[in-house]
Amino acid sequence: MVVTPITFEPVYAQEAEIVERKGIGHPDTICDSLAEELSVALSKLYIQEFGAVMHHNVDKALLVGGVAEPVFGGGEVKEPIEIYLVGRAIREKEGKELPVEDIAIETAKSWLKKNIRNLDPERHVVIKPKIRPGSKDLVDLFMRFVKKGEVPLANDTSFGVGFAPLDDLERIVLETERLLNSKDFKEEHPEVGEDVKVMGVRIGERIRITVACAFVSRFVKDAEDYLEKKEEVKKKVENLALSLTDRKVEVFVNTADDPESGSVYITVTGTSAEQGDDGQVGRGNRVNGLITPYRPMSLEAAAGKNPVSHVGKIYNVVANTVAERVVKEVEEVEEAYCYIVSQIGKPINEPQVCDVKVRTKTAVKGIEEPVKKIAEEELQRMPETWRRFLSREFSVV
Repeated sequence: MVVTPITFEPVYAQEAEIVERKGIGHPDTICDSLAEELSVALSKLYIQEFGAVMHHNVDKALLVGGVAEPVFGGGEVKEPIEIYLVGRAIREKEGKELPVEDIAIETAKSWLKKNIRNLDPERHVVIKPKIRPGSKDLVDLFMRFVKKGEVPLANDTSFGVGFAPLDDLERIVLETERLLNSKDFKEEHPEVGEDVKVMGVRIGERIRITVACAFVSRFVKDAEDYLEKKEEVKKKVENLALSLTDRKVEVFVNTADDPESGSVYITVTGTSAEQGDDGQVGRGNRVNGLITPYRPMSLEAAAGKNPVSHVGKIYNVVANTVAERVVKEVEEVEEAYCYIVSQIGKPINEPQVCDVKVRTKTAVKGIEEPVKKIAEEELQRMPETWRRFLSREFSVV
């Protein structure tokens, strides 16, 4: 356990900064979400069948975009989206086949129906699960602690990283996508699809927010109506951004539009997955919901990994939790980073190192003990972290 001062310049004080978030209907986020839904469903199946979460890693998913023809006032999907759900899982119990692939299809269709309003999972999507048994060594490693009821052993040698608090730009990017995909906003603006991507750039004291927003064609009468509705979105985002910062803010929406030639961002289903883009697990948001190249990040695809022993999932969530608690509970700390590194086969709550870096306004003595106490508490809670994934307390998208 290491507690050290942050010696580098704060991100928010640097001359430039970039932050991105891919919304719930982005093809990459769809893949992350479906992989995570499948992991949760399998975990519940295993608890029912075995009394414990069994070995699985369904963290590989690929979305192959379909073919669609959107037109003002309507349109149609001509060729369906294909989604491959790929991974490793326990598929039988005492010779009895478990319905792993049926569950994959059912959970995917259920999530799509609930979250992408204008997408019909029966007509517009084909789900293709490809789930095979896990490798003997990793299954054996998993069973080693399941049988003994001991602390889970790390499924991989990997690291997790987290930070707190979010700065102005990070909050604006996160809250913009949440606003545009909120239930209230959709009721007021049904023309706004779920495929929303937000890119934030700060240069000095100027913030520029660029929103890519898939409009649903049947709710847009013509080009003039589209431009009016786009302007409404822009104003709502501007108002939100200005409520979160004192800096100057510019907002741009669908900057590739060329209304004079009839080229605007309309879709039949509200997601570019119908034709414009493909998707893959791990290419989207980190576990804090953001893509932050000016902050340390893990490249782990957390979604779909088993929540019991896969540190590529657990450590990233716990690192963020440690950083958040340190900032909230230790009054002298204004910023914190946390880095945790595992070693395969060792107890998950005994990492090789847990490094918590803190920034204080002034030099403070005796700060190590309260910071270490928080980190140690979260490490000891790790064996029960899986419950918080299953109850949706933790999100990885």
